[in-house]
Amino acid sequence: MKHYIGAGNPMHAQFEAKAGYTATHFQWSYEDGVGTVTLNRPDRKNPLTFQSYAELRDLFRALHFATDVKVVVVTGAGGNFCSGGDVHEIIGPLTKMSMPEMLEFTRMTGDLVKAIRQCPQPIIGAIDGICAGAGAMIALACDIRYGTPATRTAFLFTRVGLAGADMGACALLPRMIGQGRASELLFSGRAMKAEEGLAWGFFNALHESDAVLDAATMMARELAAGPTFAHGMTKTMLSQEWSMTIEQAIEAEAQAQAICMQTADFTRAYEAFASKQKPVFGGD
Repeated sequence: MKHYIGAGNPMHAQFEAKAGYTATHFQWSYEDGVGTVTLNRPDRKNPLTFQSYAELRDLFRALHFATDVKVVVVTGAGGNFCSGGDVHEIIGPLTKMSMPEMLEFTRMTGDLVKAIRQCPQPIIGAIDGICAGAGAMIALACDIRYGTPATRTAFLFTRVGLAGADMGACALLPRMIGQGRASELLFSGRAMKAEEGLAWGFFNALHESDAVLDAATMMARELAAGPTFAHGMTKTMLSQEWSMTIEQAIEAEAQAQAICMQTADFTRAYEAFASKQKPVFGGD
């Protein structure tokens, strides 16, 4: 199995620019601080393969050290987001693997979610059409999600004889939409309609299919123009404070703000306010 998972050591890419990154198993583009990942197998609703899982994981790990990418948009080609793991290229081979090989695979898929959540850049999902299985987990791992009226999000693991506990679903989904709603979706594997996702807080907004990527990109550009270090600190605290008491969280945030107060962007914001101008952040 090791031959298609790969090592992916992000330390080799420390403090490197990623604007010119060339993707093999999906599309990558970059403009004005915003990197865009496009899952690009539209003829099959953009399923993942062993190789695309590994490359996505390695990219998001490396983004922790990127000097130029401020925000990332994740989307799919051809009117769908992602149909999950490819039935023939992943599910079939898994049925013939040994237990250690299966565990190596399931840990790799979980590592993709961890890499998305641990990289400092805000991640925005532009999610149209089918968003299922591992695709639903990639969407869930994003910091902000925009859907369309056509979006159908299904955590369909039980439909293929697996537990609903996959890639962190039983931890992340209840925190997003509530324990009862998450339980129903994870037990049944049914598709969550876009309107449900919006009402339950899974989606931040719904846009028409031809506008959802533009909306996500516009939000990404706004964030990319903001205080990059502070955004990274915000993302870190949003994640870490899940396991803190209120007292611990308040102290952690006091320390986080004291660190941010030492940045040049904090000074820039004050000077702009004092001169009645809009701050131009430098990310440092």
